[in-house]
Amino acid sequence: MSNGNLSGYDANDYEPSMDFSPIPAGKYRAAIVASEMRDTKRGDGQYLYLEIEILDGEHKGRKLFDRLNLVNPSEQAEEIAKRQLSSICRACGNMTPDDSGDLHDRPMTVSVGVENRSDTGEPANRVKGYSRPDGDRGAQERPADPAPAPAPARTERKRAPWGKRKN
Repeated sequence: MSNGNLSGYDANDYEPSMDFSPIPAGKYRAAIVASEMRDTKRGDGQYLYLEIEILDGEHKGRKLFDRLNLVNPSEQAEEIAKRQLSSICRACGNMTPDDSGDLHDRPMTVSVGVENRSDTGEPANRVKGYSRPDGDRGAQERPADPAPAPAPARTERKRAPWGKRKN
């Protein structure tokens, strides 16, 4: 077995790699920095792979990853993924993105949990949810909802079919 040639490498030119242990559970200001559609292992669906970066604080620069099963044989899995994507869109202030890249670099609050991995049992981070950035009300503010419609005039209440008395 031969040794690897490291001629020309100078460790002074690079920052040391970061600790990859899970960050504590909590809420963090973060942004999606990369995304792509990927095929599932079984080849029977696709998921949106998200790379998320913590923007500030003690864990600035740390990465989190999420997967949204947008194309899946399970309707329930798709429904969950579409609801997660809705949360991301609302958090980013873009309700109708044409591409996942439209959601990049937009600050949001990411709720993070710590769970044991199913394959190794080791603790790992899991994105639990997305919301608007705390206190950030700038250009990303969602337009105000229209005024509610006036209440309809009261009419005589009819008894529901299941509530009718039997004679």
